[in-house]
Amino acid sequence: MSNTSLDPLSFEYHQAKGGDDDDRPTIMVTNDDGIEAPGLQALVRVLVSTNRYRVWVSAPHSEKSAVSHSITWSHDLTAKRTQITGATAFSVSGTPADCTSLGISKALFPSEPDLVLSGINMGSNCGLHIVYSGTVAGAREAFLYGVPSISISYDWVGGTSSMNDFTLAAEACLPIISAVLVEIKNKTYPQKCFLNVDVPTNVLNHKGYKLTKQGSSMYKMGWKQVTSDTAGGHMLSTMTMEPIPITSSTDHQAVTQDQISFRRVVKGAPVDDGETDYVSVKEGYISVTPLGALSHADIDSHTFFKEWLPAVAERAPSAL
Repeated sequence: MSNTSLDPLSFEYHQAKGGDDDDRPTIMVTNDDGIEAPGLQALVRVLVSTNRYRVWVSAPHSEKSAVSHSITWSHDLTAKRTQITGATAFSVSGTPADCTSLGISKALFPSEPDLVLSGINMGSNCGLHIVYSGTVAGAREAFLYGVPSISISYDWVGGTSSMNDFTLAAEACLPIISAVLVEIKNKTYPQKCFLNVDVPTNVLNHKGYKLTKQGSSMYKMGWKQVTSDTAGGHMLSTMTMEPIPITSSTDHQAVTQDQISFRRVVKGAPVDDGETDYVSVKEGYISVTPLGALSHADIDSHTFFKEWLPAVAERAPSAL
């Protein structure tokens, strides 16, 4: 099928266009902050500026922070073509995992990408917050289907960070992206992991790359009863809360004993130690953490249940 026979604004045109003689590696970008988020826009802009990659975008049409690895099952998804200079982009009515799944399926784009990038997230994704992260889930979904992937987050700090830091973060990650693509081309890239990259706040003066492990840091969260005029907090990521005045959708006059409004509040800052992702980012390094998909318990727990479960089975008849 010739590209000239198709409307340049049509969905079919962009499917056919991907089948040309362009032999550059293909990178698909997604995120959880939404397709218009500054982190994704900066990442795509930097990738396109190198002229070394074909860039596709399949990202949520709105913010989907902290949705973890949820997927859409009960209704159809829609993909709307969106203008991003130098890229073929679609905004999708789904979660980050949905966007990745659709983007690598060959239903939206004409082929499977060589690499999936998820980010750049506004706020770090370290430690146990990885469990909640839609950004990390966007990369994990690709990994589950055998497509190499990297999630990228920037440790945004209100009052210190600026939008230009997303561009600096993207540029700082280019050597990692390029090196991964070389390994993919040479068929030497490990198949049993994906990478989670966290960029420090002072990215201009970062201390270099540091191989880390996932730590156990997390914000301690609680709940506070609120009324419609209570100031709240905006979740920048699973690791960052920035206070801003917002209005509850619940009318103050409508709150009764049968209906009470609550809002999440931060009750304690993360604590971690050792060569972990969180500590390394706070020390000014770009943290590079290989992740997998399995959630193994520690060996002590396994040992305990190895002895415990047979005893449960022996007592089972008498317990009924």
